[in-house]
Amino acid sequence: MKFIRDIYAARKAEGRPVLSIEFFPLKTEDGVQAFFGKTVPTLMRLRPDFASVTYGAGGGTREKTLGIVDRLQREFELPTMAHLTCVGSTREQIREVLVQARDLGIRNILALRGDPPPGRTFVKPDGGFEYAFELVEAIRNFGGFSVGVAGFPEGHVACTEGKRVDWDRLKSKIDAGADFVVTQLFFDNADYFEFRDDLERRGVRVPVVPGIISVVSATQIRKFTALCGAKIPAALQAKLDKYGHDDEATAEMGVEYATEQCEALLKAGASGLHFYTLNKARSTTAIVKNLGLA
Repeated sequence: MKFIRDIYAARKAEGRPVLSIEFFPLKTEDGVQAFFGKTVPTLMRLRPDFASVTYGAGGGTREKTLGIVDRLQREFELPTMAHLTCVGSTREQIREVLVQARDLGIRNILALRGDPPPGRTFVKPDGGFEYAFELVEAIRNFGGFSVGVAGFPEGHVACTEGKRVDWDRLKSKIDAGADFVVTQLFFDNADYFEFRDDLERRGVRVPVVPGIISVVSATQIRKFTALCGAKIPAALQAKLDKYGHDDEATAEMGVEYATEQCEALLKAGASGLHFYTLNKARSTTAIVKNLGLA
């Protein structure tokens, strides 16, 4: 399977953006069947360059994450990145995951500090990592993987010192060997441009890829933004106020808003688009077709 760093380099040489999609592990067998039987085949028609699969809070979905990555690569020949977190794991346990991933032919890892289980705060495990840059270094030293990291255009919700301190910490992850950055969801492109430009001034030259989510319901997006600290701009809030009582109308509005957002990002030179699909195909398919990238 391809290294994601090579995918970005190749698409840059071709003058076209990288298209990537993100999934989360399924909880039920019925969900697994629907996902692999319908959702993935539908999204594969868009010819994505790669996918990624999340790792549950506290690292609770390790086997499911690796299993989905393995199946996406074997059955669909789609390069897929496994998320890996520091939470609740010793260095030796992290090494075990890397060995397992390598043996499955997984070549791409998104290195994260990760979220603790609900209701708990992050505590460095005995013999574990406290910061994501330490995990990046460990994966680099292990060898054989392309490593991505997360970036936060509005600053990490847990970083009380402000967004530029958070961006300092991101720079340390890049300096430790990260090949690319995938951002948290955001709705105001000005936040992404400020973030990207600040990193460029710091000498960052790796791809800084905007993470995009299409609104499907007012309730859901308010929950997401509360969890991750992203703001809802006035223009989007006005649309939510207008359509929020009707999920179908809200989803259509979400596709329109995200399409316009993506058009502006690509026009300004974004190296790719990373879609948070929520394990659904409809909105991402519509946006990519609107952009003429399908």
